[in-house]
Amino acid sequence: MRILGVDPGIGRLGWGVIEVEGQKQKAIAYGCIETSMKTTEEKRIQEIFHELQKILIQTEPDVLAVEELFFSRNVTTAFSVGQARGVVLLAAAEAGIPLASYYPTAVKSAVTGYGKADKAQIGQMVKAILKLESLPKLDDTTDALAVALTHAFTAKFKRIKSL
Repeated sequence: MRILGVDPGIGRLGWGVIEVEGQKQKAIAYGCIETSMKTTEEKRIQEIFHELQKILIQTEPDVLAVEELFFSRNVTTAFSVGQARGVVLLAAAEAGIPLASYYPTAVKSAVTGYGKADKAQIGQMVKAILKLESLPKLDDTTDALAVALTHAFTAKFKRIKSL
């Protein structure tokens, strides 16, 4: 199974593709779509959509796993991240790829065994599980790989939304 994990954001959208064979997970490709704050919101969303479409075509995932939104403080950030997440959902629907969503606490629990793990703990586990020589430069990318791993670990227990 090939899983595309996504950590949505309008300034930075992390993505990571892993392949699962039995009990083994392997990183295939990963990166971050970055948009400029100087660009209009609609152009940023369009850029994310087009870049995500390219990634879907190039990597051919079987499923797309995306992080759910959880914000308790900054409403403005929640709206822009929500827009980016909507673009991810649209890209999955357009490509006909099943979708799975995970809350941040579920991702932390699946990858580290602790629902309140910090970024460093998540990063070290992602690096160890995927046998990466080094962590990706950006946390957004590491988080996307963690989302993909979460799906790999929990897919058999979760009902996936078919598009």
